[in-house]
Amino acid sequence: MPLEFTRQRSAETAGIRAEIGAAPTGIPADALVVFLTEGGVGSGVAAEVDRATGGLLARLAAAGELTGRRYDCVSVLAAPGVAAPQILIAGLGKREAVDGGVVHRAAAAAARLLAGRPRAQVVFAGETWWTPSQVEQAVAGAAVGMVGQDLYRAEAKRTPFGTTIWTGVAAGSVGSGAAIAAGVNLARRLVNTSPDDLYPASFADEAATIAGRTGLEIDIWDENRLARERCHAILAVGRGSARPPRLVILRHRGTTGRAADALPALALVGKGVTFDSGGLSLKPSDSMLTMKMDMSGGAAVLGAIATIAALKLPVDVVAAIGLVENMTGPAAYKLGDVITARSGTTIEVHNTDAEGRIVLADVLDVVRGMKPGRIVDVATLTGACMVALGHDVAGLFSNDQPWCDRVAAAARAVGEPVWQLPMYPEYDEQIASDVADIKNVGDGRWGGAITAAKFLERFVGGIPWTHVDIAGPAFAEKPRPWTDGGGTGSMVRPLVELARGG
Repeated sequence: MPLEFTRQRSAETAGIRAEIGAAPTGIPADALVVFLTEGGVGSGVAAEVDRATGGLLARLAAAGELTGRRYDCVSVLAAPGVAAPQILIAGLGKREAVDGGVVHRAAAAAARLLAGRPRAQVVFAGETWWTPSQVEQAVAGAAVGMVGQDLYRAEAKRTPFGTTIWTGVAAGSVGSGAAIAAGVNLARRLVNTSPDDLYPASFADEAATIAGRTGLEIDIWDENRLARERCHAILAVGRGSARPPRLVILRHRGTTGRAADALPALALVGKGVTFDSGGLSLKPSDSMLTMKMDMSGGAAVLGAIATIAALKLPVDVVAAIGLVENMTGPAAYKLGDVITARSGTTIEVHNTDAEGRIVLADVLDVVRGMKPGRIVDVATLTGACMVALGHDVAGLFSNDQPWCDRVAAAARAVGEPVWQLPMYPEYDEQIASDVADIKNVGDGRWGGAITAAKFLERFVGGIPWTHVDIAGPAFAEKPRPWTDGGGTGSMVRPLVELARGG
């Protein structure tokens, strides 16, 4: 990659540690973060801080200044009895509704606010009633919240803390939460990178760097290898670009060592369209502006398998990422073209802007040949999914209900909302072609997310498979209390949680 982006690279593994048995009020720091549920300061760390400050928090709560509402962050100048000069109170909402997603976003909101200026050390006071999983998600949230969209700014709007200290929680959960955050921040950085700097070959180079750092096996197929492997679908989409496509294959062998013939229990597949102009079905400028994010699925898969390796999870996982630029050069693929995918299936092109599913056709076939136990693919596949579910919810589509249920449970466990859409056989009729086996769009605009998923289903060979359409949640066009705009790292945490389930 031409630019090193040292600021955000270092933030992916910023210093995070636990202080076992330390009182949060006594640790010298620039700020102390305390979490508060609705109903006052009668228990937990908030009560401890209230006592240390002579009832300050209780008085503020009585005055209506501290409510504990979800993601409300109130800054208070500390009083004698607290070593830090600033206390930040982060709201969790009603205690009975607190889950991993709530603590993740609350910690991220607090960190994002504090990262508005440089701070050498910040203390986060965890609660003893949090589960280990909730601790992980809170730690990850804080580490994600302090990193902004500053790759190309001369003056950063967010500055990662020099050191983040967590008290009242287990060191093991802090360590795993930091590893999860590194995977999310890796995915966010890739999505936020200019498409002139991140293209198929440079993405593959980044994957090789990550593999070297985490012990992953890696195989990179260039355009010559893709041709030998009959990956004509990937090659067709990439023909219009001066930058040739790549296929990146990564392996984590968590149980089988280096056994070359071992079958992976789980395959992760990512769409990696590093820029999508729409091809000859050219997008309007407003729609094209954010299309550097069309590789978010590939970024999520890379971030997830890097985290799986860092955590040394006892599961065998393969990840495959199809990388192309969809451009309008003189060799660009055309409407009416018929492409023979690696599987032998012929595809009639009705819209060159429905390119992601064509790329994934070959990637899924490569993965199918590895005979994994189950497959998940992640892709910013359709605007239709956003019409159905909005910006915050990912769509799920599957050929196997128990497997889809497990994917959904993993996402909800870490607080990423998902919703399953139907895959009735009648939708297959909409992708039937008069001149080829299938066409790359359905009949008209209706049900477009489903017909795209039905297209992908043709290439998984009956292996239990779930497709996750992250077109909505992958990229935040506006900042939220817990994140700057830009790449969100959507699906990294659910994929790690899924791998933990074996």
